[in-house]
Amino acid sequence: MFTRRNFLIFSFISYLSNFFSLPSFAQNNQLQKINKIIPKTGEPLASIGMGTWLTFDIGHNTEDVKTRTKIVKQFFQDGGSLIDSSPMYGSAEKIIGICLKNINQNNKLFSATKVWTPVTKHGEQQIKNSFDLWGQDQFSLIQVHNLVNYKDHLEKLSNLKQQKKIKYIGVTTSHGNKHKLLIDIMNKEDIDFVQFTYNILDDEAEQKLLPLAKEKKIAVIVNRPFQGGSLFDYTKNKQIPKWVKEYGIRSWSEFFLKFTTSHPAVTCSIPATSKLDHMKENMQSLYGDLPDEKARMKMKQFFKSLV
Repeated sequence: MFTRRNFLIFSFISYLSNFFSLPSFAQNNQLQKINKIIPKTGEPLASIGMGTWLTFDIGHNTEDVKTRTKIVKQFFQDGGSLIDSSPMYGSAEKIIGICLKNINQNNKLFSATKVWTPVTKHGEQQIKNSFDLWGQDQFSLIQVHNLVNYKDHLEKLSNLKQQKKIKYIGVTTSHGNKHKLLIDIMNKEDIDFVQFTYNILDDEAEQKLLPLAKEKKIAVIVNRPFQGGSLFDYTKNKQIPKWVKEYGIRSWSEFFLKFTTSHPAVTCSIPATSKLDHMKENMQSLYGDLPDEKARMKMKQFFKSLV
């Protein structure tokens, strides 16, 4: 429970961070880390992960690679584990592999990528490429990206899971697309994870997807928790409400992220960033307390009054 003592500790650390460069939020706070449970195995997973769409598609720019390495290192230092990518994301998988090699912290990694092609044979090659690019002998999770050729790809992924090459398998979609098909897959296929868009404005998933995931014991990864960054357009020059600070929320990014991770069916939220300061801020959402249902509704009502 978030006590007055914890709140004072959190506030004091926040105050100090304005004057000193602290080595890591995770190293300096005494608040409880927020892990969620993967339903089918009971394995704990840090509730804040890292997306790589656009932000890690940087080609071969040496300085950009150094920056991304610092971001990944900070992510792990602050308690993160799930990094999500895809062959669709340009050079992102290659850059992740370079970053992991540079910092040598694979032991903390929950590796999540995707297969994305209508051609089954090409999918097999994509999967092989992902192992090579990430430098992994086993993936924590491989997902069928945007449900493309999902039946054939899920069959291949299931075989790799039996061979212990993959621990979990799943499917993804985004932007609210293909929810009807996604529901059908969740009802009929033996999957461990599902990934879709959910945020304080794009809340359609609350109607069917999230309840169904909970019922079927399917872990949920939330993409676009900031609506691609557009949620911040509504909060320029606006302060977060004082009453959310009792949950350790001190920024709009924490407001948005803790709204998503506080849903009982959500396992992990994966914001993407190319800025080290934003990564530090995002990872503060991994600590403290989560809003209850009453507070979540209050947060939603407050934010929608700004829109």
